[in-house]
Amino acid sequence: MIKLTPDKGIPRHILLMMAALGAFTVANLYYNQPLLDLICRETGITQVQANLITVITQTGYALGLLFVIPLADMISARRIIVTAMTIAAVSAIAIACADSAWMLWGASLTLGISSIMPQLFIPMATLYSRQENKSRNMGFVASGIMIGIVSARAVSGFVGEWLGWRSMFFIVSALMVAGLVVTLAMMPQVSLSFHGTYRGLMRTVGQIFVSHPRIRLYSLRPAMGFASMLAIWSCMAFHLAQSPFYAGSDAVGLLGLCGVIGAIAASGVGKYVPKVGILRMSVIGGSLQLLAWATAWMYGDSYAGLITAIMLADIGAQCQQISNQSGCLRQLPEATNRVNTIFMTILFVGGSLGTFCAAIGWSHAGWTGVCLVGACFASASLLLSCYERLSYHD
Repeated sequence: MIKLTPDKGIPRHILLMMAALGAFTVANLYYNQPLLDLICRETGITQVQANLITVITQTGYALGLLFVIPLADMISARRIIVTAMTIAAVSAIAIACADSAWMLWGASLTLGISSIMPQLFIPMATLYSRQENKSRNMGFVASGIMIGIVSARAVSGFVGEWLGWRSMFFIVSALMVAGLVVTLAMMPQVSLSFHGTYRGLMRTVGQIFVSHPRIRLYSLRPAMGFASMLAIWSCMAFHLAQSPFYAGSDAVGLLGLCGVIGAIAASGVGKYVPKVGILRMSVIGGSLQLLAWATAWMYGDSYAGLITAIMLADIGAQCQQISNQSGCLRQLPEATNRVNTIFMTILFVGGSLGTFCAAIGWSHAGWTGVCLVGACFASASLLLSCYERLSYHD
């Protein structure tokens, strides 16, 4: 078994493994979005209840980030991943067999909690890479995760249309079993940075949050951008089901492929962070998202408009997340998993909030309401950049 040492480098095949497993596991959070209309029709639940499936899955992920990820500073990451993938496989089967909103919500919660593996990989890519490669390698793994986020919709859209939404979650379970085999074969051994009790470990997470204002800022700003990006997807299935599209889940899947293109286009963001700077990269990301929502509002009744908006929103989110996450992890390299816990918990609370608010916007004002919600979150991220400029920037 390979043993990694801080700042000494990571073999390319390990980076590829982390990017691939990160993509497959984070996708668990988003498979349900193109399938919501199909789930409504087959189970008889309402659109609001269906939207809660996505919110609960992301909330579960946030809970896993908060209470599970810090353990990687204290016990073997390999052990955490094996346990999580086993639970994820069982949860996916439970969703596939569910016939009520409560069953869907409960299994979605545990699927979200157990899909936290990608956020074990990003601190590893940062901590164990050579100094000159840290941002680049972190961006490489993060881009794999982003590709998983956006491609999940494409895959589930097609599977849902041709095989049914339940088949998608049986496939998810099989993928988790395959990931478990890869983990057992390839996962390297890493050093531990905390020795003590779980209670003591969680206390240090709170202490880091309170005593490091830059970590709070670097976490909250991309959370607003992530909320903006997810808002465009939360009601896409319902938007496409109406005039002038009258399209099924496979159309949502095709749009998901455009998100993959956006993620690939942004895959080199990491290497530019040291040159451009965190603040400027964040402003670029927030501005791209505002442009995305203007496009979605003016041209949201055409596929060309939606494709443009999706790509701009995804690239904007990538610019914000990679730059701010690298800044967070540099604050305390001796506690990367705990710092990443703070960053990713806030990020996915923001994502859940964006999804929830978009659902409210949809129920009150249709697509215009969704566009307003997304633009508000993008504006919030830009306001935080203004705050940094006034308060911290040298």
